[in-house]
Amino acid sequence: MKGVTVWFTGLPCSGKTTIAKEVKRRLEEQDIDVELLDGDTIRDYIRNKDFSKEGRNKHLRYIAVMAKLLAKRNVVVLCSFVSPYKENRDFARSICENFIEIYVKTPLEECIKRDVKGMYKKALNGEIKNFTGIDDPYEEPDNPELILETDKESVEESVNKVLEKLRELGYIK
Repeated sequence: MKGVTVWFTGLPCSGKTTIAKEVKRRLEEQDIDVELLDGDTIRDYIRNKDFSKEGRNKHLRYIAVMAKLLAKRNVVVLCSFVSPYKENRDFARSICENFIEIYVKTPLEECIKRDVKGMYKKALNGEIKNFTGIDDPYEEPDNPELILETDKESVEESVNKVLEKLRELGYIK
């Protein structure tokens, strides 16, 4: 089996991590070597709290290199990051031999409704700066391999679409 980098991108609270965690669980059930790299978790470990454009760029380049190294060892690498800028996703695609971009397309209003941490509220009140979708842009992917519309489909439906795409491209059976 070949390793692959599966890059989930979308607004905060769009459902990226929820879907990625369930894909991970389902792949582990099949004894597939899989790793989940998640924005919140990774930032906690490397203690990067720089959300400026430069800080995000540096952070996501680091993640892309990590994903490349894991995939080279035949791991299915699930990357769940807002990754708001096209240049970061393009960089990840350029260095990862096998790469699937998944756009978790969810309307901003729905993301705000789902926000249990209150981040959007703080951003709308000016307490958080550079918040994607509020005062920092999110550049939608031009041509992702898969689009998941989590306001129109269940988590199960989204997970099944991801697994089907992995099968279709020959990464899993």
